[in-house]
Amino acid sequence: MKTVILCGGRGTRMREETEFRPKPLVEVGDKPMIWHIMKIYSYYGCNDFILCVGYKGNMIKQYFMEMYWRNNDFTLSTSGEDPVIYHTRNNENWKVTIVDTGLDTLTGGRIKRIQNYLDGEEFMLTYGDGLSNVNIHELLAFHKAKGKLATLTGVHPISPFGVMDVQNEIVTSFREKPVLEDMVNGGYMVLNKKIFDYIPEEDCSFEQEPLKRLAADAELAVYRHNDFWTAVDTYKDVEKVNQLWKREESAWKLWN
Repeated sequence: MKTVILCGGRGTRMREETEFRPKPLVEVGDKPMIWHIMKIYSYYGCNDFILCVGYKGNMIKQYFMEMYWRNNDFTLSTSGEDPVIYHTRNNENWKVTIVDTGLDTLTGGRIKRIQNYLDGEEFMLTYGDGLSNVNIHELLAFHKAKGKLATLTGVHPISPFGVMDVQNEIVTSFREKPVLEDMVNGGYMVLNKKIFDYIPEEDCSFEQEPLKRLAADAELAVYRHNDFWTAVDTYKDVEKVNQLWKREESAWKLWN
């Protein structure tokens, strides 16, 4: 089953980083965020990826073209006469298809443009800025059990603000950044190819008309994930996940 990752947005809320590189290449530890997301899927045996690139997409292409020598020690001759000798063999067993889906294309349009690269009836879809320890095997089993065209992962986000408990206009307590009761779409979706019937030919946001039509037709299931999930939308988020990585508290790191 192929895993599609949306990597084309401008990342305007992370301008400190995305002025110079696309958001999926922002580093967490010493690896780009896209690597971490792909490692999550790879842990569950999903090694066939389609990356929908746009803004600074050539940098993502360059990263994967150069990935092997970036991750290994080697010796080379500047004369060009001798072959490059690699001293380490740190490599990922991935097949990566990179598709330029347009500079300012919306998410629905990006998904529509990779339709011909899919085989099989179902595929995974996620965003290039969400880290989680969601169990992909359980997600897929849930999707198959529900028998719907689409399953998204529902998560309870943490409020970015502390909240007040108030009774009779008197503050009784404070709660620092509580987990919200409402669920949001955390990405990590499983989709049947019939969802392309719900995406119009004109450019659109997948999260608007297509998902709303699927919900109206009772074809959208929600897999509840109550463990770790975070979106990396701002520079502050980048700092947060880097601190988790540095302290070895990165819950999304399922691999050894």
